[in-house]
Amino acid sequence: MLQQILDQVVEVSKQAGAFIRQERQKFDPSKIEYKGLNDMVSYVDKTAEQIIVKGLEQILPEAGFITEEKTRTDLGERYNWIIDPLDGTTNFIHGIPSFSVSIALKEYDELVLGVVYEVNLDECFYACKGEPAYLNGEIIRVSDRDNVGTSLIATGFPYYDFSKQGDYMALFTELMQKCHGLRRLGSAAVDLAYTACGRFEAFYEYNLNAWDIAAGVVIVRQAGGDVVNYTGGDEVMESRQLLATNGKITGELLGIVQKYF
Repeated sequence: MLQQILDQVVEVSKQAGAFIRQERQKFDPSKIEYKGLNDMVSYVDKTAEQIIVKGLEQILPEAGFITEEKTRTDLGERYNWIIDPLDGTTNFIHGIPSFSVSIALKEYDELVLGVVYEVNLDECFYACKGEPAYLNGEIIRVSDRDNVGTSLIATGFPYYDFSKQGDYMALFTELMQKCHGLRRLGSAAVDLAYTACGRFEAFYEYNLNAWDIAAGVVIVRQAGGDVVNYTGGDEVMESRQLLATNGKITGELLGIVQKYF
């Protein structure tokens, strides 16, 4: 059942992605709205979410929705979709080509399916419980690098809650000196997808929302990686702390992170 649902969700993500790609060619920055400090939204986010919701309603009518733009907010008893219609809105607005569609399915309290569609590269990452993770039909696995020193690591920068900025920058400084390099793409969903396919060895960030990470969490785990919070537990959405790795550098990297968080 999950595999059949997954195939349909992939198509829905691509429909939304096609709309986003089309609108990027003619986007008017004057149509930006602000939900909060540096928290932007446009008609593209909202319309893409409506496209996704409409498609998902046909696939699993009994499911509820947890959506970033709040176009649907009713919760289901067993199933709930978790949707970010445009992860990387700031990149989109500024014309930087790294943004994605992110769709996950939660059954009761368990994430069981995830799709991340990177719009610009036409790369669709997807996975469901009990099956491998895929990129455009090919099975993907996390990388096999086994130490931080040879790892390329992704992160995200705080953009509205700066209460932990000092600790964050201290961690950033230490990792800068210890790993192959640090990257900040601007889409947590893409960062997780790239960790799943071995482009990054790890991704860490704090204060993320469920819709930013839910799909990517599924994909990383099904690709053989670890996703934990900063105490090493599995509750990443509840704690709003996330460390995703290839599974081989989890202990070493978690030890560094825990110096500051």
